[in-house]
Formats: sequence, C-alpha cells, structure tokens
Amino acid sequence: MKIVSVMTTHSRGGAEFAAVEMLDALVDRGHEPVMLTDQPGIARDRRVPVHPLEIGPKLSTSSWRELALTWPSLLRDFRRALEAEAPYDVLLVHYKKEQLLAGMLPKHLRPSVVWCEWGPVPFPLRTGLPRQAYLAAGRRADLVLAISRGTADNVADVGIPPWKIVTVPNVMRTEEIDFSAEGRAAVRAELGIPADAFVVGCISRFHPKKRNDVVVDAVKRLENPNVHVVLAGDGETEDELRRLGEPLGDRMHIVPTPGQNVGDVLSAFDVSVFCPSPTEGQPRATILAMLARRPALATGPEGVADMITPEVGGIASPENDPDALAGLLRRYLDDPALIVSQGETGRALAERTYAAPVVAELLEGLFEQARAHAAKR
Repeated sequence: MKIVSVMTTHSRGGAEFAAVEMLDALVDRGHEPVMLTDQPGIARDRRVPVHPLEIGPKLSTSSWRELALTWPSLLRDFRRALEAEAPYDVLLVHYKKEQLLAGMLPKHLRPSVVWCEWGPVPFPLRTGLPRQAYLAAGRRADLVLAISRGTADNVADVGIPPWKIVTVPNVMRTEEIDFSAEGRAAVRAELGIPADAFVVGCISRFHPKKRNDVVVDAVKRLENPNVHVVLAGDGETEDELRRLGEPLGDRMHIVPTPGQNVGDVLSAFDVSVFCPSPTEGQPRATILAMLARRPALATGPEGVADMITPEVGGIASPENDPDALAGLLRRYLDDPALIVSQGETGRALAERTYAAPVVAELLEGLFEQARAHAAKR
C-alpha cells in the first residue's frame, strides 16, 4: 500500500514527530509511505522518504487572510505534488489547510482520504462559516484518526459523523526508551543535582498556553531544600520561567529539549509532570515518562484524562493550581515506593498500548477499511 502523507507547518512539535513514527512503523508492515512537507529534517533517522512541498503556513486566525488570497495557487501546487506521487492508495492529511485542500482535489488524487486529528478542533472552526467549510471537507474523508478519546468526542461534537472517527494511539519505539541508572547519574552530575535529591521534571514547549509556571510554583510551595525542578525545552516563555524560579536558586534547572538523550533526562527525574495546552492531543512526553518508568503527572486533564490513571500517576485538580500539584508531589516525597510501583505499571501500560508493531497493525486494518469505503463512493 502506498501512503502519501501531507504535513506542512512552519513550526514543529509533538504531532510532527508522532506522524513520522506512524509512517515508519508502517514500513515494517511492508508498506510504502511518503511524507510531503516543508520541513526537510522531519524524518530524522527514520526510513520515511521526505519530498518537498511548500504551501504556506498552517491555517490560523493570523494566517487565514494570506491563505485565502493565495488559495488557487496553493491548490495548484498541492495538486502538482500529488500528481508526482500518483498512483497511491491513501492520502493522509494532518492539518486543517491540507484537509480543506484535499476536499477540492479530483477523484484520482483522493483514492481514499484519511484525516489525522492531533487534538481538538480549534475554536474558530467550531462555529459559523469556518465550521461549515470544515464539515464540507469532512464529507470527502473516508476515515478520521483521532489521537485521543477527548479529541474523537470533540470532532464528533463539531459535526463529523461518529462512524468515521477512530481513536488511534501514538506510535512509540518502546525498545528505545527505558530507565537508565547510568543516565540518571550522568545527567544529575552534569546539572549539579545530588544523587539523593527529589527531582520534579517537565519536558515541554515553553509557551504561554503550556502552564509550566505551575510546576515551578508547586516546587516553591513544597519549601523543601532537597527538591529540584528540571524544565527541558525551549520557547518564548523561557525568560519568564527563569525569573519565576529565581527563589529556588541552584535547585532550578532549564535544559534544552532532549534528543537522543531523552531516556537519560527522564531517568534523572523522580516524577515527570506534563502541562497541557487547552487543545492538547495525546502528549508523547507522558508516554515517554511511562516508558522510562517515571510516575506521570499533569497540571490538568486535557489530552491525558484517558492516559493517566491512579495506577500510573495523577492529574492536579483544580487544574493549573500549584497547591493541587504540590499535594500530588508530596505523595511521592512521603512514599518513595510509590515511584517504583507506578513506574513499573506505567511501563507495562505503554508497551501494551503504544508499541509500534501493535499500532501499525491497527493502522493497516483501518487504511484497508478506508479504501473499502472509498471504493463505494
């Protein structure tokens, strides 16, 4: 099966990495995926061929006028890129602009159309004419893959028929990430963190919608000189977070977004906290924490409500409340055995749910289902 995946964006996040992992897992099943994108390095060290496609920024409240003015040329360039890949079996589109464009293609360029929804539908597309355009494009989609139960429910609430929507978890190379005592010691030594310190970690974009400040404030509220906080990431709120953490002195650490060393960084944590945005999908950071045998916490339920159970971690309530998060953290300070038990349970859950062979087999069946539906059009 040849699958042409289209994902153009001027900034990369978790969805882009997750999309490549999905395609790479399908290679193992004998399929032929291709990624069309404006991000040439998106495939990293995976086996997914990447072909260039530049059709402007993602659709947003700030870009829609620019996109509307150039829409005919965007559709032309989109069509030419797909003509170069034809014939293929599945057209896989990830973002709203590509979803709308796909609905305008001639039939031979949409043999079967599958949407990936990486999070809830953006608020501007939930009402009025934008909603009508979204739903019109959705009538040309044969299948919608939602990254979480919450995303699936939201897409259905907007008006996409529920029978078209299937929840599919992220694909993870579970064998590549695990707890490492050596990695834990090395990262802590590099950061000057004592071996017996309690470390609250957070891997995240530093963005106003991601309430990383809640993690810093929660650690401050613990008033425990043995507790450190590590924020791993980058973004526009970094300076603000540094100022917020000044009272912690050398117990506050900000490091770059982890790459190949993500397992070591996670191993240096005692607990890993995720800070969801209001339109979160299924955070890879939470799955990575489970794979590294770290309890998975969150400052709110968006995107993680069906991931983080009491057996593997906890979700602060009220959301984004430093006192509520501090209360969760105290459980682990007072009960170190809880870290071990929840870490082991989380690891087992992640292997059952997100392992590449498991999800790839599911995807293969769903793509065949989409092709069968398309054949009846």
